[in-house]
Amino acid sequence: MCGITGYLWYPGHAPGADAAAQLTAMMAAIGHRGPDSQGQWVDTDAGVALGHLRLAIVDLSPAGHQPMVSASERYQIVYNGEIYNHQSLRAEIEATGKAPNWRGHSDTETLLAGIDIWGLEDTIAQTQGMFAIALWDRQDRTLTLVRDRLGEKPLYFGWQGQGRDAVFLFGSELKAFHAHPQFTPEIRRDALIPMLRHGHVPEDLVIYDGLMKLRPGEMAVVSLDAPEPQRHFYWDGGAVAAQPRGPAPDDATAIAELDDLLQDAVGQQMMSDVPLGAFLSGGIDSSVIVGLMQHLSDTPVHTFSIGFHEARYNEAVFAKDVADHLGTHHTELYLGDTDLRDVIPELPQIYDEPFADSSQIPTYLVAKLAREHVTVALSGDGGDELFCGYDRYRQGAKLMKAMRPVPHPLRKLGAGALQSIPAPFLNRIMEPFRATPQGKEPNGQRLHRLAAYAKSRNLEELHRTLVSWWRDAESAVIGAASPPSILADHLPPRGDLGDMERMMQLDMLAYMPDDILCKVDRATMAVALESRAPLLDHRVAEFIWGLPPAFKHRDGKSKWLLRQVLYKYVPAALIERPKMGFEVPIGLWLRGGLRDWAEELLAPHRLQNEGFLDPKIVSRMWREHIAESHNWGQPLWNILMFQAWLERYK
Repeated sequence: MCGITGYLWYPGHAPGADAAAQLTAMMAAIGHRGPDSQGQWVDTDAGVALGHLRLAIVDLSPAGHQPMVSASERYQIVYNGEIYNHQSLRAEIEATGKAPNWRGHSDTETLLAGIDIWGLEDTIAQTQGMFAIALWDRQDRTLTLVRDRLGEKPLYFGWQGQGRDAVFLFGSELKAFHAHPQFTPEIRRDALIPMLRHGHVPEDLVIYDGLMKLRPGEMAVVSLDAPEPQRHFYWDGGAVAAQPRGPAPDDATAIAELDDLLQDAVGQQMMSDVPLGAFLSGGIDSSVIVGLMQHLSDTPVHTFSIGFHEARYNEAVFAKDVADHLGTHHTELYLGDTDLRDVIPELPQIYDEPFADSSQIPTYLVAKLAREHVTVALSGDGGDELFCGYDRYRQGAKLMKAMRPVPHPLRKLGAGALQSIPAPFLNRIMEPFRATPQGKEPNGQRLHRLAAYAKSRNLEELHRTLVSWWRDAESAVIGAASPPSILADHLPPRGDLGDMERMMQLDMLAYMPDDILCKVDRATMAVALESRAPLLDHRVAEFIWGLPPAFKHRDGKSKWLLRQVLYKYVPAALIERPKMGFEVPIGLWLRGGLRDWAEELLAPHRLQNEGFLDPKIVSRMWREHIAESHNWGQPLWNILMFQAWLERYK
């Protein structure tokens, strides 16, 4: 729900001279996030301006309007998200005898009442929800920013300008910052390296100098007297994952407990005063959510799927089977390559940082389809990272087990020797034994990739390689150094986690919020659709991390415990098949319908003039891709998404 933005400035200085007009411009830049209403609050004496764009979901009356002041008048808030347990929180507030005279039934008012009574951090500790919050304390003159525990909602912030003319900006998207006259966007070259490596700007990095992202489960406090943000985690996902486990329950108890938890989470997230539905791919995660929704609903749930005419990418047939079994009101839309490619010019505007997960395209299109019918859609996001869904967990653990007995220097030597053989030569040698399917990685390139895995000194280094589309991205970015990373330099505690669980933990902290949840937030908010993810209820995360690994992966099957809950609502026969996911044939497109577009963005003279990427390296990759000696589809897509973004925002 919604978008938030605002800023602090030093009273009496130029940036605040026309604060209301500047705030209005910032709000207009993210107006797509909240088309139903907007509001602003400006205190020129204190030097603060708060803006809110509303997508009305709960309490559609003016009583739910933001910015909202607390009953004590001490706190002023703008917030984006939902507090799903706000009704039970109200009951607890009333039990204290300190409840205000309620003006409406919005979760915003509940949140403020809790803060008045218990304080911000104790109130947040009692919430179940997704949120990005900006809270102004009128007494202490401090601004506190808060992000939800698992990172569903984004929040950017940072200082711009010098001395007493500086301003502290915050917002749901960077688009809002562009509308402020003090914002001077300077590209942070170091952030470009992980973007090319992983396809997104990770952790608290931002593509612009001087700005940061709040991390999941983090708070930041700033004031004009203490301008350096004081940051801390009120919920630490890494520590939750590494916590000592208690006695393991028996299978039946674990299944029943997860079923109860998910029923409660799904039931809470079906709270809405506007039409609600769900994304349904036919896979385990979305099917269990829809199965629970239909179990809890007296009427058919509205479900949505995207289909592809190419059978190897098409999950819509499986989604329809699940929808038919559950009796949902199902809507599907089949797309061809042209439909998908037509979205590409819109991507830099939707994702206002360079973002290159190609499943962003069908994600946007299914969100657009759903928005024609509903305002809220539940999803299965989070199931892979919490329940051991990705093949790389099993493959990585198996590979690490095989590598550990071989000394690292010996592995590194052998891998280097293999990588010294040109990939085209390896392609010719291997072709009689292993044909390369169209659009896939050629054999020589595949062997080079496996050699890169063998060079890993430990599991964490192997995982970092597994989640890297481009392992030596540093070589391509001019004048930059690779920044510290949670995947390499400030690793979370491991505790007793096995290899598969360690990779899950790292993905939960990095890949999930920075790629998956960023992708979904921007795609849905671009069409003013709220997406909710019941599997990311923090109680579910804490429960599953407290169980032994056999509840996540057993007998060669991922998501063992989640499957057992699903089978209560959907027959196993409708679900048991290889994982597919949203996949777009980027490599083939770049040799076909996107070739002219790509060649224009990758032209050597253009790269030379821009000065960010090494033209020689990029041109070599492009030639190898077109010649089909390599499939550089995804690394090139990462470059192209930066280039397209640069063209849009330069």
